[in-house]
Amino acid sequence: MRIAIVTDAWAPQVNGVVRTLQSVTAELRAMGHEVNVVSPDLFASVPCPTYPEIRLALPAPGAVGRALGGFRPDAVHIATEGPLGLLARRWCLSHGLPFTTAYHTQFPEYVAARVKAVSPELVWRYVRWFHTPSTAILASTPSVAATLAAHGLPQNRHWGRGVDTTLFRAEGRRDAMVARLPGPVQLYAGRVAVEKNIAAFLETRTPGTKVVVGDGPARAALAEQYPEVRFLGAKFGEDLAAVYRTADVFVFPSRTDTFGLVMIEALACGTPVAALPVQGPLDVLSPAVGVMNEALNRAIAGALTLDRTTCAAFGQGFSWRASAEQFLAALAPIHRDLKVAA
Repeated sequence: MRIAIVTDAWAPQVNGVVRTLQSVTAELRAMGHEVNVVSPDLFASVPCPTYPEIRLALPAPGAVGRALGGFRPDAVHIATEGPLGLLARRWCLSHGLPFTTAYHTQFPEYVAARVKAVSPELVWRYVRWFHTPSTAILASTPSVAATLAAHGLPQNRHWGRGVDTTLFRAEGRRDAMVARLPGPVQLYAGRVAVEKNIAAFLETRTPGTKVVVGDGPARAALAEQYPEVRFLGAKFGEDLAAVYRTADVFVFPSRTDTFGLVMIEALACGTPVAALPVQGPLDVLSPAVGVMNEALNRAIAGALTLDRTTCAAFGQGFSWRASAEQFLAALAPIHRDLKVAA
């Protein structure tokens, strides 16, 4: 099958959307499918306002259509609601071709957190407009699907997430520097940005050491405001897995994530999770592997009592192959007599 994936989120960005798309693309190719990713690195781009680490693509007129038409896909998936997603949507609609979309982030709340003058309901109007023509909207959890349906978007299909279980596992190297810190070590990993609500974690008063892994526009300000916190920057691969293994608890303070891929990576390494009782953690965690409480201090204290072997077994149950199969099942096939050039 020839599958076109159009995304405004791609390397060198580091986030759950990129990791999901890269992992599923790799699985699809391993299954014998041909995948063409139309992403910002193929075009000129400019920094995103308020978030310069993210580049917004500026393709020449017709460039996205030519990329799609030249590939002649059997299915088109539009992963994001940004400039490339908009152009791919317009191309599909102008040619009468079906397509699927995905809802990766609580986009209205995300925008409202970064741009105070914009209300979530205003952004929901755009989200409804963008996704309404989609044959299926891929949603990572039942809560996401319910939220979309409540806002007039009922055509949802489940698309779960996975873990690289050869990398994220309980057995393996521990981070020597983190291991020397006064415990318990409380870890956050992910983008360091305002919408991640990291300050709520850093304000907690649980004894031990707080560690932040990742980078983003809020890092410098948070490091200055919380000098006692260890900010380690971005880590990848085995280095990230080593920090997960070494931490005593993984803290996930976000209110805007739809899933929280880092939670299951930490769990696969045997580290229990403390989180807020919101969409994402409520769908992903069970009482045996995570504690959710509006008071993060209490969530952290509870998570520290959980069994690490149980956590590792739970995290190891998530598969990228299963995620890729769900993705395939949701695609909207383009009949051969509908295929057109750009």
